[in-house]
Amino acid sequence: MLSFQVSGFALILSTVIGIPLGAYMGLSRFSGRGFVTALLYTGMGFPPVVVGLFVYLLLSRSGPLGSFNSALIPALFTPGAMIFAQTIIAFPLVAGFTMAAVLAVDPNLRLQVEALGATPLQSTLAILGEARVGVIVAVVAGFGGIISEVGAVMLVGGNVDHSTRVLTTAIVLETRRGNFDLAIALGIILLALAFLTNILMLRLQGSTSHE
Repeated sequence: MLSFQVSGFALILSTVIGIPLGAYMGLSRFSGRGFVTALLYTGMGFPPVVVGLFVYLLLSRSGPLGSFNSALIPALFTPGAMIFAQTIIAFPLVAGFTMAAVLAVDPNLRLQVEALGATPLQSTLAILGEARVGVIVAVVAGFGGIISEVGAVMLVGGNVDHSTRVLTTAIVLETRRGNFDLAIALGIILLALAFLTNILMLRLQGSTSHE
């Protein structure tokens, strides 16, 4: 349950931030857009353990946010810190794939809806609706990037029993202890949960593609 709680909240946050940014990047032309795109693509391949190190240093007692722990700035070795790290990991994936999906939409669609009197927000929503299959793929990619992640959550969560231990960190722990049967069982559970979740998302993708 903690695995789903942490990854679920991180996916929601990265989706709320990443989809609008991806749409903006795909629809807008501004100075420095190429640089921002390069940063976004770099983030898509950023090592999760480096993200964990960054968040650890950021939230540690001597870090810039270490003395401002609150609902928005979590403390280290809490589920909030794990959600913070996983949001940073998933956000570039969601934004990058959303941008690619928006860029793949026929540019004439925007001209048509604007000619009919649509506002910028309405035209953006229309383009996102046309690119909805690619947007769902972006969400799936974000989920896949965090549900199986171990390095970042180990660093910022600490793998504390009954507090911050999730499936991935439990697998590492049991493997180190030599409990390979339990580690394999946990691995199968993790794969099954990820598979079922992705099946649901793919069913949603299939239903939207036929509309």
